[in-house]
Amino acid sequence: MIKIIIFNVTKQVVLAKEVRLARTFYERLLGWMGRPAVGEEEALVLLPCQAIHTCFLKFPLDVLFVAADGQVLFTLANLRPFRFSPLIRRSRLVVELPAGRLKQTNTRMGDRLVFDDREEPYV
Repeated sequence: MIKIIIFNVTKQVVLAKEVRLARTFYERLLGWMGRPAVGEEEALVLLPCQAIHTCFLKFPLDVLFVAADGQVLFTLANLRPFRFSPLIRRSRLVVELPAGRLKQTNTRMGDRLVFDDREEPYV
């Protein structure tokens, strides 16, 4: 886990305060596998990434496909285990969040995200 928060600049809300970064093929392949659940303020960032799977997970996820400039290109709410996402070609990275987090924060396509090491960004 790294000390970074994910902040939705458009909605002025923190999406996650406990962020794991998956940069290697193996880290991206495994993702959340082996975990019983994801905490409300946790996130997994897969970089680079244009498509995901939820094979062997025990819980659903909310998923954001994000462009290089931080714009949310595509969202998947409540993606259940053993599912595959579509390929989002312009996606630079994917953010996986606990199911319900998109609705809770009103995060949508077109919103802009920043990844910051400050506790309280833009306040």
